[in-house]
Amino acid sequence: MGKRIVIALGGNALGDNLPEQMIAVKQTAKAIADLIQEGHEVVIAHGNGPQVGMIQKAMTELTRSDPEKYIPCPLSVCVAMSQGYIGYDLQNALREELLDRGIVKGVATVLTQVEVDPNDPAFSHPTKPIGAFMTKEEADKMVAERGYDVIEDAGRGYRRVVASPKPVSIVEIQSIRDMVEAGLVVVACGGGGIPVFKTEGHHLKGAAAVIDKDFAACTLAQQLDADCLIILTAVEKVAIHFGKPDVQWLSTLTPAQAEKYMDDGEFAPGSMLPKVQAAVQFAQSKEGRTALITLLEKAKDGIEGKTGTLIQQ
Repeated sequence: MGKRIVIALGGNALGDNLPEQMIAVKQTAKAIADLIQEGHEVVIAHGNGPQVGMIQKAMTELTRSDPEKYIPCPLSVCVAMSQGYIGYDLQNALREELLDRGIVKGVATVLTQVEVDPNDPAFSHPTKPIGAFMTKEEADKMVAERGYDVIEDAGRGYRRVVASPKPVSIVEIQSIRDMVEAGLVVVACGGGGIPVFKTEGHHLKGAAAVIDKDFAACTLAQQLDADCLIILTAVEKVAIHFGKPDVQWLSTLTPAQAEKYMDDGEFAPGSMLPKVQAAVQFAQSKEGRTALITLLEKAKDGIEGKTGTLIQQ
């Protein structure tokens, strides 16, 4: 019996620019198609770090070229743009790979909004740099006119920083669920989702924030009642003492073991730490749920218990 699986793709699965992405998604599609061919239901979430940065920079340059005509593009809109063009490449590569294997199955991208809490402490401490470097004069102008938070970045200039709040719920979850149950492969929550919060009535307002894609994938997996969350990264297994002579690669982890290693500072913030945190959160959310952290090309072997780091109660 196949499992319902949510996959969180890292940036290494997508490349850093358009030509790289078109090549990268072909390999990504093969690994995902392996799971589909085994009878699993698959939903794909993905990062967008290089892509949304490229869009933000292009929009900033457009504003600089003619500030009377063009106003800065909201970050939420840039995230939506990145979801669209990454999804376009992913769904086409997957469709082609599945048809090459004789599998006729629809693949669709859902522009996904993810609700965040406007009172999340992350909004009081924005730390995520985005967009182009600015001079001090340009930065001061953005602070005065747009209320941006900016930091000086290692002598290279000034950059805008935004919050990275935790996801609360997936706005389009019913549509995603209906598509999965109809047999489609769904690409959703791109870049962690378009961050929004509720305002008056039923209105959703875009937030100047970015959501970690691993936490978004975890929330998506919980709300879809998935059996397994697979977080794909640049290493085959999670390690303690990483980069040291006594490095130890881990095949299994309980949430309690993972939390001890996190308390000991074993996992790098902004790298392996959020992946382990999201994996633990999913594994603890319901009996029988498991999370797997491994390489993209090892996803099928990981599901079969041959490699990767399995996190379960």
